Amino acid sequence: MNEQVANKLKILSDAAKYDVSCASSGSNRSNHSKGIGTGVACGICHSFTDDGRCVSLFKILMTNHCIYDCAYCINRRSNDRPRATFTPQEIVDLTIGFYRRNYIEGLFLSSGVIKSPDHTMERMVSIAKKLRTEENYNGYIHLKAIPGASDVLIHEAGIWADRLSVNMEIPTELNLKKLAPEKNYPDIISPMGQIRDSILVAKEERKKYRKAPRFAPAGQSTQLIVGASPETDRQIILLSSGLYKNQNLKRVYFSGYLPVNDYDKRLPAITRPPLVRENRLYQSDWLMRFYHFKAEEILNEDQPFLDLDVDPKLGYALRNMQLFPVDINRADYEMILRVPGIGVQSAQKIILARRHRRLTLLHLKKLGIVMKRAKYFITTNELPASFSDWEPLRLKHKLLSEMNSKFKKSEDTQLKLFTDFKPVLPTLH
Repeated sequence: MNEQVANKLKILSDAAKYDVSCASSGSNRSNHSKGIGTGVACGICHSFTDDGRCVSLFKILMTNHCIYDCAYCINRRSNDRPRATFTPQEIVDLTIGFYRRNYIEGLFLSSGVIKSPDHTMERMVSIAKKLRTEENYNGYIHLKAIPGASDVLIHEAGIWADRLSVNMEIPTELNLKKLAPEKNYPDIISPMGQIRDSILVAKEERKKYRKAPRFAPAGQSTQLIVGASPETDRQIILLSSGLYKNQNLKRVYFSGYLPVNDYDKRLPAITRPPLVRENRLYQSDWLMRFYHFKAEEILNEDQPFLDLDVDPKLGYALRNMQLFPVDINRADYEMILRVPGIGVQSAQKIILARRHRRLTLLHLKKLGIVMKRAKYFITTNELPASFSDWEPLRLKHKLLSEMNSKFKKSEDTQLKLFTDFKPVLPTLH
């Protein structure tokens, strides 16, 4: 790698860290010939796939030059910062070189907008096409679809890439206009709809013709910036739910706003990203995707923000104590999923196990239920009735106290282990 490419890599890999919408599970592009790489069950950079594997992804910007001046973006055109642009061939060479050295398992390619959306999208598509046709690369590719690019380029991107993503960034159009006046919602929603329809058409064609071309087989995703604008958590969750239903998105990613442009008075005066809020939104997203929760159940108009002290599932239970305790031997699967301390796998085990006998507290512990939390929301033959009589606020404080006590005990244990540790030097025999 020459010095010029190395400098570009340093600048553009650092600039790419602000985009979190780069999951890659779900692709099944296999290698049937003498090419290199495979997109089967490939994953995201330093993250985990559905089957638990930690995998790596080459995450890079094609350029950090941009014609837009978005208030929240580090690469806005008015910022005085080092700029760089890769040629398509340089990214192809880096991807293949890193793959051959076993550094990466795939490519996540995003970009600032240079000249125009079409010009930028055309260069990004050419990179994916070169990798597929010239290098015979069958590994995972995730491309950022540029809002405002032509339908033809978006469609061609889906032919070569495994996943496409169109970032919404700001959850409401009103605040998008305020913070990024050169962008608009129609340019964002339009490619989402096109990608959704093309994926469905490709799936139907493959049912009839086994060798019909795939289109973005790993689906599409988006990213929402949390904290740069004054939307409530309820607005964000409702938007996410609508995107899953209407656009068939695979994932909605939340990124806590990093105060990189604190000189812009349109932005909130914060010193650190709202990471706890970001985490609670991800937990809410998990409830909608795997626990059969509706967005309207997680938050309501009277409580538009998530409780940062407890997770959304426990928050739901504390607000709806009239639904509890749940009879673990009679309740349906959906209601069991709503019990704090019971996960998806544990709920499935309960449904299977109670076919053979009535379950007791001992059985639940063996099934992996977190009884310190669940015991206040369930009933069995041995569970005292008094557990169901707690006031929500009192119960919340008790659970928080137990969690803090457990954390303190863990800290004390680790400290004791550290102070008692005596290094054993190896001896030669």
